[in-house]
Amino acid sequence: MINMDKLAFNCSLASMFLIIYSLIVLHGTEASLSCLHTPYPHVCNHYMTSNTLSTSSSSSSSSFHDMALKVTLDQAIEAQKLVSAMKLGNHFTDNKRAKLAWTDCLELYEDTVYQLNRSVTSSKNLNDRLTWLSASIANHQTCQNGFRDFNLHAHFSFFPNMLTNFSKLISNSLAITKAMSTTSSSGQMDNNGGRKLLFEGFPDWVSSSDRRLLAAAAGEVAPRADVVVAKDGSGNYKTIMEGVEAASKLSGGGGRRVVVHVRGGLYEENVEIKRKMKNIMIVGDGIDVTVVSDGKNAQETTTFRSATFAVSGDNFIARDITFQNTAGPENHQAVAFRSGADHSVFYRCSFKGYQDTLYVYSQRQFYRDCDVYGTVDFIFGDAVAILQNCNIYVRRPTSNQQNTVTAQGRSDPNENTGIILHGCHVTASSDMRPVQSSFKTFLGRPWKEYSRVVVMKSNLDGGLIDPAGWMPWSGSFALETLYYGEYMNAGAGAATGGRVKWPGFHVITSPLEAGKFTVGNFLAGESWIAGTGVPFDAGL
Repeated sequence: MINMDKLAFNCSLASMFLIIYSLIVLHGTEASLSCLHTPYPHVCNHYMTSNTLSTSSSSSSSSFHDMALKVTLDQAIEAQKLVSAMKLGNHFTDNKRAKLAWTDCLELYEDTVYQLNRSVTSSKNLNDRLTWLSASIANHQTCQNGFRDFNLHAHFSFFPNMLTNFSKLISNSLAITKAMSTTSSSGQMDNNGGRKLLFEGFPDWVSSSDRRLLAAAAGEVAPRADVVVAKDGSGNYKTIMEGVEAASKLSGGGGRRVVVHVRGGLYEENVEIKRKMKNIMIVGDGIDVTVVSDGKNAQETTTFRSATFAVSGDNFIARDITFQNTAGPENHQAVAFRSGADHSVFYRCSFKGYQDTLYVYSQRQFYRDCDVYGTVDFIFGDAVAILQNCNIYVRRPTSNQQNTVTAQGRSDPNENTGIILHGCHVTASSDMRPVQSSFKTFLGRPWKEYSRVVVMKSNLDGGLIDPAGWMPWSGSFALETLYYGEYMNAGAGAATGGRVKWPGFHVITSPLEAGKFTVGNFLAGESWIAGTGVPFDAGL
């Protein structure tokens, strides 16, 4: 059931939050009063006024915001310990599939500790904190999803009860951060009061040297590749994973950009770039010239673990390469690429699969001039993700399937996440085009309660997109709380007269509203250039 009080809180109390957080230090009744304005006040009050907090975490100068983050971090550390300790039992070790899901949980809770720790210690930037807290929520949800993949719902009973309260602490911290962010937003204008433009088509967190690497013509190799991978033995390594491992050692712990050139060829392997492997760039010789391929799927592992190529290391860049999963439509969830890397950029890449092709898992991601192929929920996840000037190819599904382009996983109203298709072309692939009238295709369906997708300034082919536009997940689930928007799309499939009448669906007519979802305003407050011919102001 929808908690309308919580929704009202999220929309109307930002100013009150800012006043409270700027004045209150965490002592007794003052903390209790502040907790009244969180989504879960009883959980907040229990942890924020505990003796443990006052002796180990608080200081007279700590704000309510900072203390809420610290309490959540403390509980994340405890959650990680408890989940890890579950290996001492046999609930998971005796069941192969349960063990796979539990292994995901171990990694995910370790990552949550990392995300919360850097929220506390590494950045005072509210957009950073919103992103990292949202990633923590995605981790918590994905731990549970692994068991749902295998229909192992009963195994939830073995998890520590405190995890429920922990998820509420994350939600409280996120709400506090969102309220402060909303109140203190400065509009992202440049010094002249105009729009800040994205240099050469990329966000300004991409360095000038990285822009040069990205802007090179397809097939033009970075002049100083640090590592060369070639199947024929003409490079430093024959596999991409070997090259990535070597690159991570060269980066000095992620201190500098390391370029891995992967020469043309079919590389049948799984690649995982872990969180500590930062600032790595993969450069191929072109789409369908350099190809990474595998066929893992959710019949044999979790959706999270099925990715052919997965990346968690921040500041990852890929250019001129194809990532594919060959499991086929009959094997259901099978990920070609998963990114949980903050500030990751993909340029002239291709992602090929069927169901769950591109897993925009978490954090800030930018896709430019890419191709994405799939059938069911084939762009999905809970990242802050913008696909700009991309080709979205709908493939032929199995006879009993309906196609859905997106399935966005925002489960908390204060997350800063969403999937934005900006200046893209949604069309049928070559195998789908002759039979597209036999299958229904929708722009998306709500995977989680606050699912958010916006399609703007894109071309939607006629005869492909169902007139309703969007498909329910299950009954009336999320139809009031989701945010689906369409703005100034073109093509015969863009007509909105027959669209769904859900409370959460919006035909956007205001440039101010649409401007919230540009690179400048949606993707970590950075700026963008009108490289697609869509000159939105970034500083709305």
